[in-house]
Amino acid sequence: MADIDVVAHNREAWDRQAAAGDQWTRGATPEMVAAARLGDLSKVVLIGHKPIIRGWLPGDLRGIRILGLASGGGQQGPLLAAAGATVTIFDNSPMQLQRDREVAEREGLDIATVQGDMRDLGAFPDASFDVVVNPVSNVFCPQLAPVWRECFRVLEPGGELLVGFVNPDMYIFDGDLLDERGEFVVRFSIPYSDVGSLTEEELRALGDSSLQFSHTMTEQIGGQVAAGFEIIGFDEAPHHSNATAKYMPGYYATRARRPR
Repeated sequence: MADIDVVAHNREAWDRQAAAGDQWTRGATPEMVAAARLGDLSKVVLIGHKPIIRGWLPGDLRGIRILGLASGGGQQGPLLAAAGATVTIFDNSPMQLQRDREVAEREGLDIATVQGDMRDLGAFPDASFDVVVNPVSNVFCPQLAPVWRECFRVLEPGGELLVGFVNPDMYIFDGDLLDERGEFVVRFSIPYSDVGSLTEEELRALGDSSLQFSHTMTEQIGGQVAAGFEIIGFDEAPHHSNATAKYMPGYYATRARRPR
């Protein structure tokens, strides 16, 4: 199990989740797209179910080149395209990208889709985008430094990186007890990873589930700074589905800019 190919494993896991109709694989509805055409982007999210801070996106999206990084599923991309942006969605899961194509075809939107590992954006030349939108997804990626370097490279000087991520402290708890009984039992140290923190038996028990990595705040925020970004905004939200929402943020979001 230690030699598992995380990218391939998670690609197949998310394809299965898309086929099963997981909440993050259900494309935007016609009503949501219609509202976005009128400028309502309240259904675009970075963290949990909380709307993105509207001031983090340009007031007028017409002609703005946006990369939806690891954001397949037909949710953010179609809404940003409906608001006038030129949108490319990059994701590890072909089925998640198919969701974007389905919504785009239904609504008459022009969205490009590219499949790959978020650590390698070699499909795009330097300075290809004005904004990178990365909803919570780097929890499925083993290393973040190459992600931040690639985001810096593909952004135009003055371009912005909007990132949502899981509060790493969420991973100190025994997940089964938290989910099944709402009990807070501290079990793991940070940084956590399914591959490195679970026993062989527990790892096998995960079966076809996607593999997760907590990442430290140094990796998340310090890593963006090390790549050359300036952090210019910060947000947080409770977890959307478990008992931690009573006590701590489950998600954080950063707004970062590539200096001119």
